Amino acid sequence: MRIAMISYHTCPLATLGGKDTGGMNVYVRDLTRELGRRGLHVDVFTRSQDEHQPHVKEDLGHGNLVIHVPSGPEVPLAKDVLYKHVPEFVGGIREFARANDLHYDVVHAHYWLSGVAALSLREAWGTPVVQMFHTLGIMKNRIAQRPDEREPDIRVRIETELMHAADRLILATPAEQAQLQWLYRVETVSASIIPPGVDLNVFYPRPGAESKRAIHAPADTFLLLFVGRIEALKGIDTLLRAVGVLRARGTCDCGQLALAIIGGDPDLPPERQTDEMRRVMALRDELGLSELVTFLGKQDQDALPEYYTAADCVIMPSHYESFGMVALEAMACGTPVIASEVGGLAFLVQDGQTGFTVPDQDPEALADRICMLISDRDLKARMSAQARAHARNYGWPAIADRIMDVYQGLGRSG
Repeated sequence: MRIAMISYHTCPLATLGGKDTGGMNVYVRDLTRELGRRGLHVDVFTRSQDEHQPHVKEDLGHGNLVIHVPSGPEVPLAKDVLYKHVPEFVGGIREFARANDLHYDVVHAHYWLSGVAALSLREAWGTPVVQMFHTLGIMKNRIAQRPDEREPDIRVRIETELMHAADRLILATPAEQAQLQWLYRVETVSASIIPPGVDLNVFYPRPGAESKRAIHAPADTFLLLFVGRIEALKGIDTLLRAVGVLRARGTCDCGQLALAIIGGDPDLPPERQTDEMRRVMALRDELGLSELVTFLGKQDQDALPEYYTAADCVIMPSHYESFGMVALEAMACGTPVIASEVGGLAFLVQDGQTGFTVPDQDPEALADRICMLISDRDLKARMSAQARAHARNYGWPAIADRIMDVYQGLGRSG
């Protein structure tokens, strides 16, 4: 079986923590590797953003390819501009398949822009389309705080069309299914709920003291960790305010508290930073937290397990997450997670067992839960063990089995 995996706007090989790199990149990369281990051939098609990089790479192993298709200028572009170059992208995919005499059994598209390309490929090839959204435009608009954070109407329109047109939808959680039904008014009869997986050979518990030494954190520091894109919906301001609350209270042992934030480009000159990076760095200084909070910038995926195991707790204060890959990776490393009770996080993080869930945008509640872990080392140890046990249910072999069942079902029905 040969799969055309479509990740138009972002490459699975990109460094995490950038503007358009995160859980979806990890998903495409790790699913492709796992399918390759099972003998499936997967070609991942993404848009070329750097003319100096090879257009075909074999970095995912097992004979799988990542094909960077020139579509417009080979530089990063805004998504509204990317939409205009989808026909050129589709033409590049078709030419690659023709030149190499390739025939695909399934087209698996990720994000709405990839879905546009996938439907065009289905029209040309007659190949069934599997669609994953990863995030939804209406949900992002519901939590947008400024006009520039709103998604365009065309995204919502195309997502609705894809929900009806795709041969099968794969949804991460029951919450996403409910969002399709209530917000998009779509009956998800052709949908399968299959959560993302985690590579348990990469994300596993390590000695915390050794990991702290590896990242140059003092052994007696209670280390909080945030990993993700630096954008408003991630709720970093709530986390910073919670740290400020803890310091002001002085009611638990916060003398050695530290927060590390992975993501973005904090070392760029201010005029080249994103608005959100400038905003959260300014808030850190305004709250007087410069000595407690460190912005580490983007990190290679291979470095993340060391940070997860060095951390005493991973915080996800997001206003919206369709799933929450960071939470799953942290739990696989045996690190408790405190997360907003939103979207997929409400299903993934088991409150009081693998960590805590807290109301969205509530720094006081977040501070309370952090203080509980600081003050009760036995509680932290129990949660660490339970987090690791829970994450074992999400190993990629089991998840890939379910994805393959979807592919094979479409092949039989075709």
